[in-house]
Amino acid sequence: MYMDADSPSPGWLLFLAQLPSRPSSARVALWRRLRAAGATTMVNGAWVLPETDSHATFFEQLREVVLGQGGTAFILNIPVSAPEVDEAIVQRFQGDRVREYDEFTERCTAFLDEISKETRAGKYTFAEMEEGEQDLEKLARWLTKIRERDFFPGEHRQQSATMLARCRSVLDGFSQAVYIAEGVQEAAAGATPDQDPLESSELSGCRRPPSRPTRSRRPVGLPHS
Repeated sequence: MYMDADSPSPGWLLFLAQLPSRPSSARVALWRRLRAAGATTMVNGAWVLPETDSHATFFEQLREVVLGQGGTAFILNIPVSAPEVDEAIVQRFQGDRVREYDEFTERCTAFLDEISKETRAGKYTFAEMEEGEQDLEKLARWLTKIRERDFFPGEHRQQSATMLARCRSVLDGFSQAVYIAEGVQEAAAGATPDQDPLESSELSGCRRPPSRPTRSRRPVGLPHS
């Protein structure tokens, strides 16, 4: 669900919950579910989501979980507030997403650095290529999750999509170098296997060869949310 930050808010849903101090795992699980859904906090223990049917259903499910664990929980429907209050809430949502987008960009930069390092070392192997593809898939899934909870999109949304596209293009260039190094396809005019894919990342439409066993390397670590 996407909303225009400049348009009037449809209202908010407020979720108030308190769980027993033991076990702490219940509070951690609740926190993770709220964060994964994109909920934000204004004060400790008070979670907010834009008012929608799906969010109301989500909060009701959480309320039942909390009650079943011996806690207390309330869901309050808050109509449109004063403009400055709505603006403050929207800014909380946007701040949460900006931090996620910034971390995503950092991971993309690490991905590009890894490809560049393998290029300089001349490690044009199917193992490196396939592990790069796995890392790229993780990045793509992560970005999808961030976008799903980005209710008030800003410029970081498009910037992150552009960064992911760059990672995909660079990996395509590295894959082409692997094909050339393994003799699967001939080098295009002016292209050599040791050309940095950060500089040239056009992939010719060749058929991918059979996969080979992979070896482990530093994976792209992603949040568990």
